[in-house]
Amino acid sequence: MPVNAFGQMIGEPLPGWTARPLPPRSAMEGRFCRVEPLDAARHAAQLHEAFAEASPESWTYLPDYMGPHTTPAAWRTWLESAQAADDPLWHAIMDAGTGRAVGIGCYLRIDARSGSIEVGGLLYSRHLQKTPAATEAMYLMMRRAFDELGYRRYEWKCDHLNAPSRAAALRLGFTFEGIFRQHMVYRGRSRDSDWFSILDGEWPRLKARFEQWLKPENFDTHGKQRTGLATFRPA
Repeated sequence: MPVNAFGQMIGEPLPGWTARPLPPRSAMEGRFCRVEPLDAARHAAQLHEAFAEASPESWTYLPDYMGPHTTPAAWRTWLESAQAADDPLWHAIMDAGTGRAVGIGCYLRIDARSGSIEVGGLLYSRHLQKTPAATEAMYLMMRRAFDELGYRRYEWKCDHLNAPSRAAALRLGFTFEGIFRQHMVYRGRSRDSDWFSILDGEWPRLKARFEQWLKPENFDTHGKQRTGLATFRPA
């Protein structure tokens, strides 16, 4: 551990470090999905259709402003506001087979100076849940943050009571860091938040694991995985 002139322990130096670029408003292409910047004019009707049969509990752990929206007009009103923001930077998740929006997500709390970025606002319709596209979308967003933009830290936060989100973070390779008590208030409730992260030094191993899982031979003719993501453990 390095020390300064006063004998105090200090963090490891980062010679040549500079602030990282902000995420661009461009699409990320995969085999099962395309993650593209949100466009209210294009995506509102498609998202309304995708979530038409969703139960209200789908929004339990999401901010109030995310819905539920019950009409195309309501979706468009929110999406127009969302697409104008730079942080969060919202994206639609498009099914590669149908070319239609089946979910949304965003980069948020973007700290370019320190190289930290969070993924969140994830809302998956039944057409996206538990599909290869759902995992691939997360891989594409990680790959942009680490490989394209050079961020050092990639975060995932969720309500401590949101067991599916906690399980998803661990499956994707995030490390649990702890609980922030009374972290926020939303939907009139107090929230304790679980914090997870992936660091740049951990990314090469996780990237290899995702890419092994995404190989065409790992899926049958119906798109069903032959081997689960957790099974792949590259050196």
